[in-house]
Amino acid sequence: MSHTIAGVPVAFTDTRRDWQRVWQKFDPATVTLPKGWEREPGYRPLPVGIVWHRDSAITLRDGVKIYADIFRPKALEGTPVPAVISWGPFGKTDKGFANTVNLEVGIPRNGLSGLESFEGLDPAEWCQRGYAIVNIDGRGSYNSEGDLFVHGKQEGEDSADSVEWIAKQGWSNGSVGMAGNSWLAVVQWFTAAQKPPHLKAIAPWEGASDFRRHILSRGGIGNIPFLTFLLRNFSGSNQREDILTELTEHKYWNPYWEDKVAKYDQLDLPMYITGSYSTALHIEGSIKGFNYSNSKEKWLRIHPTQEWHDLYSSEGTDDLQRFFDRYLNGKNNGWEATPRVRLSLLRYNAPPIRHRPESEYPPARVQYEKLYLDTKNQTLVQQAPGAQLGSITFAAHDKQDDGSHFTLTFDKYTELIGFSKAVLYVSTDAGDDLDVYVVIRKLDKDGNALINNNIPLKDLAPGSTEAGVPNTNIHKYIGPNGALRASWRAVLPEEPGLTAEARKLTTPAETILSLDREEKLQPGQIVKLEIQIWPGGIAFNPGESLRFEVKGNEILLPEIAVLRTKENPNKGRATIYSSQEYPSHVLLPFDH
Repeated sequence: MSHTIAGVPVAFTDTRRDWQRVWQKFDPATVTLPKGWEREPGYRPLPVGIVWHRDSAITLRDGVKIYADIFRPKALEGTPVPAVISWGPFGKTDKGFANTVNLEVGIPRNGLSGLESFEGLDPAEWCQRGYAIVNIDGRGSYNSEGDLFVHGKQEGEDSADSVEWIAKQGWSNGSVGMAGNSWLAVVQWFTAAQKPPHLKAIAPWEGASDFRRHILSRGGIGNIPFLTFLLRNFSGSNQREDILTELTEHKYWNPYWEDKVAKYDQLDLPMYITGSYSTALHIEGSIKGFNYSNSKEKWLRIHPTQEWHDLYSSEGTDDLQRFFDRYLNGKNNGWEATPRVRLSLLRYNAPPIRHRPESEYPPARVQYEKLYLDTKNQTLVQQAPGAQLGSITFAAHDKQDDGSHFTLTFDKYTELIGFSKAVLYVSTDAGDDLDVYVVIRKLDKDGNALINNNIPLKDLAPGSTEAGVPNTNIHKYIGPNGALRASWRAVLPEEPGLTAEARKLTTPAETILSLDREEKLQPGQIVKLEIQIWPGGIAFNPGESLRFEVKGNEILLPEIAVLRTKENPNKGRATIYSSQEYPSHVLLPFDH
């Protein structure tokens, strides 16, 4: 079956039929769970009694029925309460392939009740705080009717319809919010753009805002292993959007891909946005959602850990409650005095700087410095290269080749804050394309490359050691990174769709690919690559160094252990050039 999205015919394929971890059969009913109830021994006991409206039907504007689990505090029976939606395709109320505790991110089994949706708020925690939690299986997910869409206007409309349905329920005070991480965050951009009247506030806990550019094919390189794993686990009774096929069938930018970009100018409600450096998917969306939205009541908190670890932390939960108390409960609790930006910076070899108050992101004091690649000495220098052509090569096709490195040693305390950008003049001696990966590493005073552990060791399982921390991107952060397939190197002059006010907040390092054409290479042809490097936050002490690395292979660790890294399609050796004609450089956001 196919559907039309933004006027473009789109292929759909079957969802997974053998549903995983379904612990509760489909059974519309209302039940009361008493204080102390446990889903199973070892799960968190409920701290309060909860009324559970199980498999409640929500009828959308086109007649399709989707299903929700509604949890509300028993003690407030008869008192209208605000509701917070967790919307996603993973299976409401802890069914489906993904389980946070099993991912070993510092959340113990008894830390969650098993009533939460993956990456959503736990009803056990929030009902005791006076909120209803509404877990929704979106269109096409599990028992919900219809076919499953991957973000965009359709999902936004469906979620907006759900907001208005919830607001009409007798137990609701008419104020609805949204919260959740990853997919559950991304959908909030599209829901808010529909402007449902009763959506009073959103809390996107790290969410991409341009599905193709941020997740599906960052830098024009398909994120095939991750998306294949994710999509094949989407379960339902009908079909799902076959977005990997669309990456081939509609490889050039068109209205279909535009439909999956957040409409920043339509986002004008209160927003609580989080970000972290550890994510390989979301930090750009978090920053752009904060800076480019039209909201006058918005806050950004960049934390120094991992998204799931932070989502369920007591610090994060208490903070989010203050935000929701203000905008869903109408409490004058002084929330507006919260710093608009709370910035964390990683030290790698020392505890991070946590939640430093700032008034904007990046701070106005940050200055962009252009440092050129000295190919002879393999350093980063301020002086522009002369007429003489310099170069350095690496085996782009060889997974064992560590690429080319360029180092800068600091003589005073320096912070890197924000987007960076690499401008490289390169060629390949074989093939018609070239994948290039770049990363900014921190070196200690002895020249050792450092890795940041995203989750404090004390929060991992008892007996955990640094040597035993899994080699995944969830657990270990290497540094700010970027990637580009040379044939997709064409860039737009500016980010489309921004208001004049938002455009003032763009930085010189931000680069957006046009994705409207491919420009293949000839062996020996020198081309200019502009590679955006995702936002970073690193503190350097005197004597420590920054190392800029260029490779032909995936730099990041796999997101989770079962995933392999991307295939390397490169052939032969790549050359980086440096001269007056080919001034390869990096643009770095420094605060000295």
